[in-house]
Amino acid sequence: MAAAIDPVIITIDGPSGAGKGTISRIVAKKLGFYYLDSGALYRLLGLSAVRHQISVDSEKGLMALAEHMDIRFETESNGQFKVYLEGEDVSLELRTEETGLLASKVAQFPGVRLALLKRQRMFARTPGLVADGRDMGTEVFPAAGLKIYLTASAEERANRRYKELLEKGEDVSLPALVEQVRSRDERDMSRDASPLRPADDAIELDTSTMSIQQVTDQVLNILSVKGIK
Repeated sequence: MAAAIDPVIITIDGPSGAGKGTISRIVAKKLGFYYLDSGALYRLLGLSAVRHQISVDSEKGLMALAEHMDIRFETESNGQFKVYLEGEDVSLELRTEETGLLASKVAQFPGVRLALLKRQRMFARTPGLVADGRDMGTEVFPAAGLKIYLTASAEERANRRYKELLEKGEDVSLPALVEQVRSRDERDMSRDASPLRPADDAIELDTSTMSIQQVTDQVLNILSVKGIK
């Protein structure tokens, strides 16, 4: 009997707005790999907590909810990524600033991160997985074959989000977004449970002055050098 082939795992970590989600989806599609948006799990938990009237300060309540969430991820024929919570498409709601803040709050609890760990690791299937998040390379997939850490200045990341929200017709303040980005960075980097940081063996890329295409090209070049095609 042939030995089972372990899936190739690529982790792309970094702070909010660094471009990890966009790049991860492009790379996963290019390679024909599965894709894990780990941040969506925390956003889903925050959203679910509000809907079920569970305090985002209740670690015990959030842990129970995390273990039983009815969620589904789908990639449509046009390549669009959809997320479902209890059968409802919540893809757009997950991208709001409010849901992002909820995610950052629930993610600070060690019990919550542990409850979601098993779910995240189940995404690792052959031929491979591209996992994006904040602790994919440090905690969830520490033995990943390739780890990339994307970052960018707080001002640039806030500006990207500002443009995105304006295109959606939302009335937003750029200075307020910059402050939100800095506050979230501080919370994510200083928490006790899986703080945001690059893995010791991660390749770091600053995307502050780079286009999506330029970042994609660099990542694909790294994959080629590593023999991952």
